[in-house]
Amino acid sequence: MPPPSLAPFIIKRPWLLNMLKPVAQLYANAAGYRQLGLRADDLISEENETVLQALKRLPPKQSYDRIFRIRRAVQLSLSHKLLPKNEWTKPEEDVPYLGPLVEQLENEIKEREALDTLEVVKKH
Repeated sequence: MPPPSLAPFIIKRPWLLNMLKPVAQLYANAAGYRQLGLRADDLISEENETVLQALKRLPPKQSYDRIFRIRRAVQLSLSHKLLPKNEWTKPEEDVPYLGPLVEQLENEIKEREALDTLEVVKKH
């Protein structure tokens, strides 16, 4: 179970969102994954069964692109190099592609569990 998120609280308050957005951009740039050509969803651990199922649901092009980005980042990391600045992942390219699928799968699992534990009550 993921930890509770402050995102809904922050999104409902535009003044707070405007104040924290530059900090979030600084943090994303400081994390360093964009300098390796990765997206934020490339960092999601594949050890979870739900994530593995979400990866199977990715379209072939997205799946190929993800594998390419990860392999290139590993190679760059091993050689202690960064991509040229023009090849870094731009903030507008860093959109979630795996997170929504994981969330959809988690909702499906919850729904399946709710239906499996459903009790039928007969009225006389």
